[in-house]
Amino acid sequence: MSPLHLVSLPLEMRALHRWAALRSLAADEGKALHHLLGESYGKGALQPFRLMVAPNATGATLYAYTKSDRDSLVQIARDCGLPDALAVCDPARLAIKTMPETWSEGRRLAFDLRARPVRRLIKPAGDFPKGAEVDAFLVESLRRASEDAPSDDGPEREATYAEWLAARLGGAARLDQVRMVRFERRTVLRGHKSVEGPDVTFHGELTILDGGKFSDHLASGVGRHCAYGYGMMLLRPAR
Repeated sequence: MSPLHLVSLPLEMRALHRWAALRSLAADEGKALHHLLGESYGKGALQPFRLMVAPNATGATLYAYTKSDRDSLVQIARDCGLPDALAVCDPARLAIKTMPETWSEGRRLAFDLRARPVRRLIKPAGDFPKGAEVDAFLVESLRRASEDAPSDDGPEREATYAEWLAARLGGAARLDQVRMVRFERRTVLRGHKSVEGPDVTFHGELTILDGGKFSDHLASGVGRHCAYGYGMMLLRPAR
């Protein structure tokens, strides 16, 4: 089984925005990156990914998990990538490291995660039809309203999102602490549809319960929209 690798790739934001505009993808940065990476390095090769941009910076770094090695990624880009795309995501600047093959049960790690905490409705709720993608906080609010819960005992957004995250990690890890450091509502493009929802950054610490499952979560991402810049769990040393 191929090991998991962590990739870093410097990007110049003005070049990315010019490329996206020419492709009519400027309205959704995540979708633009999805197409840029897929066309240059192979469909799904670099995902989940996360673009890290400092305030007012012209440069950025894209991080991604991949099962491909550096030589394979560079070869695919050089063989198949279009010149204008490779001018934005130059394979010569790609750096890579191999992630641990196993994670010890009980190990504590800090994490940084950008995610869209949403749920698919299994039945209609409020004005939303069955199958709709809805903010997890709104789903919980609708559930409580349907059960006539006291209005002064409503869910708190951060707590609701923390429960959502804990459920997504399943038996892979236990959340020891988590806080929401950024929240905004963002509309993204998926196919020909606009999808509005929460865009949240979490910081926290966790304890690994199952090393195999934890590796799977790193490789696949957490939550939905992992092919568009969400769901990548970046790890840091625990305090």
